[in-house]
Amino acid sequence: MKKQIIYFTLILGTFTACKMKKKQVFIHKSAYGSTTEGLAVDKYVLSNQQGMEISIINYGGIITSWTAKDKNGDYEDIVLGFNELSEYEKASPYFGAIIGRFGNRIAKGKFSIEGKEYTLAVNNGENHLHGGLKGFDKVVWNASTSISDSSASLILTYLSTDMEEGYPGNLEVEVIYTLNNKDELSVTYKAITDKTTIINLTQHSYFNLSANFNSTILNHELVLNSDSFLPVDNTLIPTGEFRNVANTPFDFRFPKIIGLQIDEEDPQLKNGFGYDHCWVLNEQEKGVRFVASAFEPKSRRFLEVFSDEPGIQFYSGNFLDGTLPSKNNGRYEFRSGFCLETQHYPNSPNQNNFPSVIYRPQEEYKSKTIFKLSVK
Repeated sequence: MKKQIIYFTLILGTFTACKMKKKQVFIHKSAYGSTTEGLAVDKYVLSNQQGMEISIINYGGIITSWTAKDKNGDYEDIVLGFNELSEYEKASPYFGAIIGRFGNRIAKGKFSIEGKEYTLAVNNGENHLHGGLKGFDKVVWNASTSISDSSASLILTYLSTDMEEGYPGNLEVEVIYTLNNKDELSVTYKAITDKTTIINLTQHSYFNLSANFNSTILNHELVLNSDSFLPVDNTLIPTGEFRNVANTPFDFRFPKIIGLQIDEEDPQLKNGFGYDHCWVLNEQEKGVRFVASAFEPKSRRFLEVFSDEPGIQFYSGNFLDGTLPSKNNGRYEFRSGFCLETQHYPNSPNQNNFPSVIYRPQEEYKSKTIFKLSVK
């Protein structure tokens, strides 16, 4: 009987120790620096019970790091970014940022609503890109947090005033990042305007699932739930055509290595210097559904994307050229990261056959995208 009592005590002690070691959902806030305008910027680290950590600053709503486990259970950073706030201010190609008011390009920086023409900054050749000279990626957002047993949320809000960057209407924007215990990050967007305007928000993280920023992403296997894509002209503005992906380098309906056809002699690949196009997503009437996945064979990391948006911009990092410093003291070389930007189509305000991006005062803009990471 005495031996039995001792044995039970040891087991109970082991159970208690294991229970105490279990990770908790939490949010850690710390100072990240000040902008050149003297505005304080904070960093928020969202952590779940699995060990995933996502660091976000309220400057641009930028995801500065995102750890995910590999086949060995090791957590490593899988998104491109910088170590210092000044680098994001100075020369960032939208690493990890919230993009708005309009994600992607608007031809010649012009659009009309109800017969009135609006002119935006031309900041990408002859076109407007990602909200202008000071889009949502370059402003300091108000931040608050919320936490439960199963998730941690960062709530970011910003008031974009009437005619900011040339856009009409006072626009109240809310973006909520929520990390849960299933290694899913949901990004929920909401906006209300007091004047008819255009809205197209997205998230611009650059992924490299190998966690080796000195390597390219050309070995990743990509799937896009899309039967057609939008061809572009040589300034990357959609022509208005919906082109079937069958028998083209743009067919990612089944897993295909990104690098397999990226350098083929194709006019569209030449226009984009690789992949920098919007795919027309299937099953649009279903709301949030599977839209894309990426798999890195060495680490076995697997990324799935779910969204209610009609399109996704797949960008293969064609303009990374080794001039930007990486977080591991190297340089971000050609095609060392890729983006999967869920959104409405580029230049939608000037294309009547594209889904509308026009919102009026009585309408609320809503959108949701989920990024899920696992090991395959």
